[in-house]
Amino acid sequence: MRLAVEHRTVYRFSQPQTRLVQMLRLTPGDTFDQTVLSWRIDVDCDVRLRDMIDGFGNKVTMLYAEGPIDAIEITVEGQVLTTESNGVVRGSSEPLPEGLFLRTTPRTLAGPALKAFAADAAVGHGLEALHRWNLAIAGRFPLAGDRPDGGQTAGEAFDAANPTSRDLAHIFIAGARGAGVPARYVSGYRQGVDEACAPHGWAEAWVDDLGWVGFDPSAGVSPDEAYVRAAVGLDAVGAAPIAGSRLGEGGEEMSVDLHVDRLGSDA
Repeated sequence: MRLAVEHRTVYRFSQPQTRLVQMLRLTPGDTFDQTVLSWRIDVDCDVRLRDMIDGFGNKVTMLYAEGPIDAIEITVEGQVLTTESNGVVRGSSEPLPEGLFLRTTPRTLAGPALKAFAADAAVGHGLEALHRWNLAIAGRFPLAGDRPDGGQTAGEAFDAANPTSRDLAHIFIAGARGAGVPARYVSGYRQGVDEACAPHGWAEAWVDDLGWVGFDPSAGVSPDEAYVRAAVGLDAVGAAPIAGSRLGEGGEEMSVDLHVDRLGSDA
């Protein structure tokens, strides 16, 4: 499947900023089942961009801008060719051992209710057990969407009435790690969801003899050819599409416009 991605992020500041430094995890990498045909990042002001690879193997673009800056618009446009892999990740850059992804972070802390739910779902190391866990989360939270990240822990999100797709990924990760299964967060894009207004988030878990396998608890499925992987991390903070710092007073507002369209199945 050929997917076209248009992703525009605009930051507006209540007071001019002296300097911006941002880390952009917006560029997908090639795998056996994902080929980047074209990709570009444009910024509407004078900036310096530097490409690099981070410790997780993600493609990263560092952005440096000198002020005064009232607003900045970052636009991504590209096309990616994907094939069906039943969620199995093949040919990705993997500089770190899977055991690292047993590490708990503040965003993947599980509360008592989540731990009890995971125990009832019998989370385990096998592929069947992980699919069962994925379906259990999707069944409990059928309306999770790609809304902005609220910063909740996995336990807090589980207790909330309206978790996001990113929250469900953290819930999946927390349950898997609690059962001794390495699991990680994935940020990227998903085609065919009309209400999407932010990059999508899902999870990957380590399965012996298969390697990393994707699970999207917001849909109850493994990612298929409608998904584009952009970055992985221990949680959504470590795989955030845009993160950074600014030097200046005042507040900021962010707006996101995202479109992922299917263009066809041929290269």
